[in-house]
Amino acid sequence: MSREVRTVAVVGTGVIGASWAVHFLAHGLSVVASDPAPGAEDRLRSAVERLWAVATRLAGTPNASLDRLRFDPDARSAAAMADFVQENAPEDLDAKQALLADLDEATDADVVLASSSSALVPSVLQERCTRAPGRVLVGHPFDPPHLVPLVEVVGGTRTSEQAVTRAVDFYRTVGKRPVVLRKEVPGHIANRLQAALWREAYSLVDAGIATVADVDAAISNGPGLRWAHYGPFVNLHLSGGSGGMARMHEHLGPAMESLWADFSTPTLTAELVDEVNRQTVDLVDELGGERLASDREELLVALLEAQRKQRGAEPNDMKEREDA
Repeated sequence: MSREVRTVAVVGTGVIGASWAVHFLAHGLSVVASDPAPGAEDRLRSAVERLWAVATRLAGTPNASLDRLRFDPDARSAAAMADFVQENAPEDLDAKQALLADLDEATDADVVLASSSSALVPSVLQERCTRAPGRVLVGHPFDPPHLVPLVEVVGGTRTSEQAVTRAVDFYRTVGKRPVVLRKEVPGHIANRLQAALWREAYSLVDAGIATVADVDAAISNGPGLRWAHYGPFVNLHLSGGSGGMARMHEHLGPAMESLWADFSTPTLTAELVDEVNRQTVDLVDELGGERLASDREELLVALLEAQRKQRGAEPNDMKEREDA
């Protein structure tokens, strides 16, 4: 019988950690957060209060409470109180390995240790865990975790299937959409897809074919609208009309191959970086500057609510938990 998760340890409370914390709280869980940086607790509580309204609006959990947030600067002590650990330290391999080894020693052997790492693979992350490495895995969210449902779950060479299943089941109870990788690979799925798009975006700017504003407009007013609900393969299928994917391959396959052959990989020279920086700052100022983050948040919430309405999903399928 799998362990019921009532308390989550959020280790590392930067942008991702704070977003995870408010997400778990909004779904009725208790959170014990930890970060050794000076002022971390004050910054976390400020972030949680700022994000609380939108997080609870999406979660729809009646017993959610900010009173369930505790802070302990000692990661081992915080993790020892938890039924699930979400680690969010910076992308420094040595630091993450050392931290996970400490968490491995401090927690019960059936507590999943999930790393939010965006690029590192779990087989490397779990190398220094000697007590129960089979429960160490990657649970990579998409920024910001309190809004975007995706979590990429990746097991390493020593990760048990039971740990992967428990992680997937837990993430689902808090409104997430977990995707399990069949093999580990640096960058997982979504970041690799993004990197491929970024490569061509930089290449187009570098070649003088398009400006930063042109590229962003082409995506946000074109494929980005279609990708907001269905992914690349379903959209390709729809492009094939009544013939579906088979017709698409027959009709567009050769053209797609020729485009792949024409792609190039740009080099981030000082000149290209300076040009992209300048154009991006100008575009951000034109679009509203500091208002952009809140505008994006409102758009994401509206999109998620529209998706739920179309798909007939409930705001939250988690059973109500008693006060911890």
